[in-house]
Amino acid sequence: MVESTRTSAATRPGWPEVAAAAVTYVGLLLLLPPALVHLTTGNEALRGHVFAALSGVLGFATFGAAFVIRRRGWGAFGVRRVSWRWLLIGLGLGLAAIVLSRVVVLVVVALTGDALVDPQGSYQDAASAGGVSLAVQLILLGLLTGAGEEFAFRGVLTNALTRYGSVVAVLVSTAIFALAHGINLALIPAIIVGSIAAVLTVRSRSIWPGVVVHVVNNSVGTIVSLLLTAAL
Repeated sequence: MVESTRTSAATRPGWPEVAAAAVTYVGLLLLLPPALVHLTTGNEALRGHVFAALSGVLGFATFGAAFVIRRRGWGAFGVRRVSWRWLLIGLGLGLAAIVLSRVVVLVVVALTGDALVDPQGSYQDAASAGGVSLAVQLILLGLLTGAGEEFAFRGVLTNALTRYGSVVAVLVSTAIFALAHGINLALIPAIIVGSIAAVLTVRSRSIWPGVVVHVVNNSVGTIVSLLLTAAL
């Protein structure tokens, strides 16, 4: 389910796809989290797994809503073949994003103290609950969320915005992706990962390099955070 031809302006996703994606994303975001918080009360590890899965499910549901609205080809959303060079670039930039994110977070925490909180503490609780729990979290947060969010935010939003130019596509899609994570410490890696993935999507005309960036950041970043916590 990939295409190798360039996407013309006429076949890119447009405002109907963006609207369908937005309604789906916001609707599910308002509906599901309260119920999931109630169901996972008292079990932070389970909550970490559930909300990691939710992020990926939201992404794929959002993409699905956009895809079916006018049934454009896969290539219109950047689901197309790309060279190994681009994938290796994504791998390297994913590792760089982990380092940069943690440096920036340390600086922000040093400057703000407790002004910003980390809303993703349950993710680490899930990762630190044993080997099986860690493996499950790497699948859910690394693969499912990494791929799902890229299909939604880069596959739909970035590709739709390229009709207004590459700069607009990168800046606006990155801003919306970051704000979707809330005004908290998760905003920092979201800006870094989102901007890198958006640039790669525009340059390679494929979402796969961005998927690699996102999966590497989420999975390797989870392991790094776990190791740092154990060392302190």
